[in-house]
Amino acid sequence: MATSLGANTYNRQNWEDADFPILCQTCLGENPYIRMTKEKYGKECKICARPFTVFRWCPGTRMRFKKTEACQTCSKIKNVCQTCLLDLEYGLPIQVRDTGLSIKDDVPKSDVNKEYYTQNMEREIGNSDGTRPVGLLGKAPSSSDMLLKLARTTPYYKRNRPHICSFWVKGECKRGEECPYRHEKPTDPDDPLADQNIKDRYYGINDPVADKLLKRASTMPRLDTPEDKSITTLYVGGLGDSITDSELRNHFYQFGEIRTTTIVQRQQCAFIQFATRQAAELAAEKSFNKLIINGRRLNVKWGRSQGEGGRRDGRGGKDGRGEGLTEMGLKLEPVPGLPGALPPLPVDEDAPTNYFNLGPNSAPPVMNISLPPPPGVAMPPPPGFGPPMFHSMDPMGMPPPMGMRPPGHVHYPSQDPQRMGAHASRHGGS
Repeated sequence: MATSLGANTYNRQNWEDADFPILCQTCLGENPYIRMTKEKYGKECKICARPFTVFRWCPGTRMRFKKTEACQTCSKIKNVCQTCLLDLEYGLPIQVRDTGLSIKDDVPKSDVNKEYYTQNMEREIGNSDGTRPVGLLGKAPSSSDMLLKLARTTPYYKRNRPHICSFWVKGECKRGEECPYRHEKPTDPDDPLADQNIKDRYYGINDPVADKLLKRASTMPRLDTPEDKSITTLYVGGLGDSITDSELRNHFYQFGEIRTTTIVQRQQCAFIQFATRQAAELAAEKSFNKLIINGRRLNVKWGRSQGEGGRRDGRGGKDGRGEGLTEMGLKLEPVPGLPGALPPLPVDEDAPTNYFNLGPNSAPPVMNISLPPPPGVAMPPPPGFGPPMFHSMDPMGMPPPMGMRPPGHVHYPSQDPQRMGAHASRHGGS
């Protein structure tokens, strides 16, 4: 220990004696009825090395026993759990929380400076009401979008499971199902999460869990504010057919005066133009990845200026998209090797349009041009030069069929001389 019980020093007067620990819901367990053992000055704090009251309990069935690792003073300075040293509000490592709130850690690590800093913080904690954190954390903003997205909303009781049985890993465990430890394959020793240090977690340095969460936060989509201060328009996509203009105004009017609201039904998007840039920035911050209307999550982005390809609504063109831009506003690379656009034909209003030199009243000639026959087929002779194809009457006295009669000759049955009752004089006189 840092100081023996018999030593009459200032540190002896500041040993901690608490009645109940400061724990998160995960470490406390899901069982509302638990038994705790309390040992005054049982161990020294792993952060400030001062003796403190240690609590020990079992969070649930088939769970391992847990105990407090840091004193309550160190816990209140960072607003963390005494056992897992994770933030009490978000359930995240200290490094992630300080990064989200833009806080720089100022806790000293040397022995003398650490004792002086702890004494000042105890005095500040005693003067506060205990409802808010102290130090830089109490002066930080209340929330952060990154922390709200990464925060765990429900307890993670799986963290209280027993450790892996080392005898089972070596194949020597003889307890079987009665073994209080887990019979599972251990994690890879080369995995960064396998090397965690309680002091590094408290000071927010070299924390593998925090590095994993920060990498996840860096890949999350974010909305960058454009540098052009004249842009006051927001693009809202994914409207569907049920969201109306009044519903959009009911949401965005709370951020400032709205100048115009334009809905492009074909593209299922809308453009909200604010009167001031400050109102547009506030609406973009509060609505990005958070806007839900009629059960639909809407996509909110910044518009584009007129110089970036179109109207002030941000997308350009009549349908809300600029040239070379997709519906999401991504710029497409030009395809090499494609021919350019052809120049338009010159239009002269005074030039005549009579391209064939025809008279004003002359009708266009009609020409009947026959195509040559295919190869191997004999071409028929011109009319009047070939042999007759049929006779007017066959030997049997039957008239030729209609399709085989010469042109200009029509056969009437009453004029047939072979018909019974026909008279030659009658036909001759007719």
